[in-house]
Amino acid sequence: MTETETLTPADVTRMFTRAGGDYLFARWGRPIVPVVFGVDAATLATVKGAVEAVVALAGHKMAETDPELGANLMIFFFRDWQELLEVPNLDQLIDGLADIVARLDDQGANQYRAFRFDADGAIRACFAFIRMDPALDEAPAETIALSLATQVILLWGEAAFDAHPPLAQMRGVTVLRPGIAGLIRAAYDPVLPACAQDPSHALRLAARIG
Repeated sequence: MTETETLTPADVTRMFTRAGGDYLFARWGRPIVPVVFGVDAATLATVKGAVEAVVALAGHKMAETDPELGANLMIFFFRDWQELLEVPNLDQLIDGLADIVARLDDQGANQYRAFRFDADGAIRACFAFIRMDPALDEAPAETIALSLATQVILLWGEAAFDAHPPLAQMRGVTVLRPGIAGLIRAAYDPVLPACAQDPSHALRLAARIG
């Protein structure tokens, strides 16, 4: 995909198709309240700035606090998956945390996201984990932050970005590819539902990308 190409309905469908073959789309149904652990002040500002930029792109809102959860977007940076087992009360927020950590450790994964949903299927919370391995150590903080913000703004399919990476370089600056930016804007069109399981929803999204 070049920076001038657009996403087709088939592309959009694949981006919200789960590993089992089911279509599942969800966007945030409440203002986003991020909190970031494991970074210095400069990186904290970079991560929060990226989240704010993508939320603004979507036409969604941020807030100072979530009345139910306090913070509903919790972002953790660390060096070893085992560190998560030492975070107080995290096992009460993430079901099966020990098993998840063991699996991700075995896979050598460097990222994982867990979402929680409201009764209508909209996203109510997200827990994002980033293990800083050698590959991520080489990446600029701005790139990591923008990629993370893109991944948490919607419930993407596991292989959403295999064919279409979300980021591009323009004049030395990391930006969202226009097609992905257009899709995020379309996904938050108030006319569309916050959650959808019918693949025809992808046609409505694709028609709004521009």
